[in-house]
Amino acid sequence: MRLPVPTFLRPPVVRTAGASPASLRRRPARLITLGFLGAIAVGTLLLSLPIATTGRRATLLEALFTTTSAVCVTGLAVVDTETFWTPFGQVVILALIQVGGFGVMTVASLLGLLLSRRIGLQSRLVAAESTHSTALGDVKRVLLGVLRFTLAAEAVVAVLLAIRLMVAYDATPGHALWSGVFHSVSAFNNAGFSIYSDNLMRFVADPWVCLPICAAIITGGLGFPVLLELWRLKRSRRLWQSSRWSIHSRLTIGTTVVLLVVGTLVFLLAEWNNERTLGALDTPGKVLAAFTQAVMPRTAGFNSIDISALNNGTWFFTDMLMFIGAGSAGTGGGIKVGTFAVLAFVIWSELRGDPDVTVLDRRLSRTTQRQAVAVALLGVAAVVVPTFVMTVTTTEFSLDAILYEVISAFTTTGLSTGITATLPGWHQVVLVCLMFLGRLGPITLGTSLALRERQRLYRRPESAMIIG
Repeated sequence: MRLPVPTFLRPPVVRTAGASPASLRRRPARLITLGFLGAIAVGTLLLSLPIATTGRRATLLEALFTTTSAVCVTGLAVVDTETFWTPFGQVVILALIQVGGFGVMTVASLLGLLLSRRIGLQSRLVAAESTHSTALGDVKRVLLGVLRFTLAAEAVVAVLLAIRLMVAYDATPGHALWSGVFHSVSAFNNAGFSIYSDNLMRFVADPWVCLPICAAIITGGLGFPVLLELWRLKRSRRLWQSSRWSIHSRLTIGTTVVLLVVGTLVFLLAEWNNERTLGALDTPGKVLAAFTQAVMPRTAGFNSIDISALNNGTWFFTDMLMFIGAGSAGTGGGIKVGTFAVLAFVIWSELRGDPDVTVLDRRLSRTTQRQAVAVALLGVAAVVVPTFVMTVTTTEFSLDAILYEVISAFTTTGLSTGITATLPGWHQVVLVCLMFLGRLGPITLGTSLALRERQRLYRRPESAMIIG
């Protein structure tokens, strides 16, 4: 028989007038979802107008697909951005990208504040000390910080690109400035939209175009908490003291560097002699192109080489990079590099037989481990099920190509083997759903897992089962 819990042992319950605890737990995810759905609805309406296209009006599916891809900062497209959309349509796409990217960064950062309110005072102080996080409840600072940094980073990249286009490509000032602004916004928000039909392939060997775009992609993908922490450390002249960095920043930056180095080497080795990709370039051009393509699976979506010409092994490796994605509270997608790093440390600790999972000089909580496993496995399911359905319902496309498109959509990457526009209509609808799920899924899932955590005053008897 279960004994009643004494009143003095029960955790305090904080209620808000007019709202139940259950509704409060669901409200963040509901508000985020409704906000993004509203932006998609407005964008679809605007892109359906005759003024948005150069010839025929966009169909509802074309407008919906393009809007969802822009708001979810993905970059997949079913029509050519340069020739199909008018300047008005391109401005709408650019605005949707900015709204989507800014919304993701602010939402993720503000949800971090929400979660910090959810934990106890002692845990809150420990978390603030270890992560150097923003003052709890300082919503205005978060919003203004994200906005200022976003606009400053985009402005710098836009100016660099505009100058390069005018000097080296004889572009008019107006076109150079518009191209610079469009590609800088698209790059910082990890969207991958380009106003050139060949994306960045015409600039494959130009470091003055590729490297600023890569820098914007990496910066936007790190996430605002990491960027804010680095800025604070720089102002206090402690930037080079790694012991002052939080675990989150060290894991995010360290894993990002490793993935970029490994990705560049793999692209070089796998595509060195492929005449359709790197083979026709000189050695510096090959290194630049390999590095650029190692950056893009961080969910950016630009391509400076022909993706459809990559070897199957390179496709598969890109699938893995896209699935990992970028940093938390950033403009990138995927399961996040932090989740990947946590899983790697869990495996390493298990192989060593350690009772605790230690990350650098900290013990990782079991709650964080469970959340990382849940996000990763649900991400696998979100990729496997649509891939299976799309594969068994069509024989026109290979499994490799379909898997690539599905992962690209779910991780909001935007890289494509070139089959997106030729997929059946309902397959494109599946990709629309995947883009929306991949954009909001990791944020809302991580938040809901943390908010649903509850404490019990008892534990079941422990048992074990055979694994492997």
